[in-house]
Amino acid sequence: MPSSPTLVLTAAPGSGAVTEEVARAALAALPGRDTHPQWLNPGEAWEAGFEAGAEHDPALLRAAVEGVIGALPIDVNFVAGDGARRKRLLCADMESTVITQELIDEMAKLVGCHDEISAITARSMRGEVHFDDSLRERVALFAGLEAHRLEAILAHVTFMPGARALVATMRANGAWTALVSGGFTIFAERIAAEIGFHAVVANVLEIENGQLMGRVREPIVGPDGKADALRRLAAEGGLKAAETLAVGDGANDVAMLDAAGLGVAFRAKPVLEGRARASDNGAVVRYGDLSALLYLQGYRREEFAA
Repeated sequence: MPSSPTLVLTAAPGSGAVTEEVARAALAALPGRDTHPQWLNPGEAWEAGFEAGAEHDPALLRAAVEGVIGALPIDVNFVAGDGARRKRLLCADMESTVITQELIDEMAKLVGCHDEISAITARSMRGEVHFDDSLRERVALFAGLEAHRLEAILAHVTFMPGARALVATMRANGAWTALVSGGFTIFAERIAAEIGFHAVVANVLEIENGQLMGRVREPIVGPDGKADALRRLAAEGGLKAAETLAVGDGANDVAMLDAAGLGVAFRAKPVLEGRARASDNGAVVRYGDLSALLYLQGYRREEFAA
């Protein structure tokens, strides 16, 4: 925890959950002297910097604020209040983060093994099985599937609320944006182009004569590959780790979030949320949409790109 962190409260758009009363109670729960409390979006996002000595444990600070907020649907996070607050690199997971679906589960419906593949996916996202092995196991079940049938899946993809605002606003402010997925380029490249990401890092399905071969090209983009992608993109841009932001929802995102200056567990599985809550560079978004990541960087609502 930095010596002068910023407390950020966010809630779902339109909820009005963050009130003046809530903001005052949050400030009263903190040690030290508050500085420049301000609304980022009335009713939805509010922040205040404060002086907190190194002896203050981030988990205890979060618990203190959550204690006065109670059951209200408000996310409580502490972020560094330094010059690197507005990030210059965004690395975002795709499935259940930028889009609402898990596309490998949608593929499974095409070959009649949805329950089997969905169970493997769930165990992988919870960190119960090694990602690379689980991906190979699932992809093998698609051998013989005609590639053109995947178009129907793309036609029904839905974007997570706030995704377009997040990417457009960071791009407008000079950040490089990358979709970093353990899923497949056949989907990720189209989704990235639709929403405006600069780059894509994802797995490649082997296709011959218009059919899936049941194999994924090595090396697999798994947990370590995602973290490596963030570091590589940062190095290519001449950026420090503190200038990077990563967001994801599952166990395969842990390493990428750990490597980032700000790692956000978004509507995440317990293994990732727990890691983010315990980390000095972590944040958790349960209630807000992806625009909460802009508030965590200090953007006001009127600064969002259209």
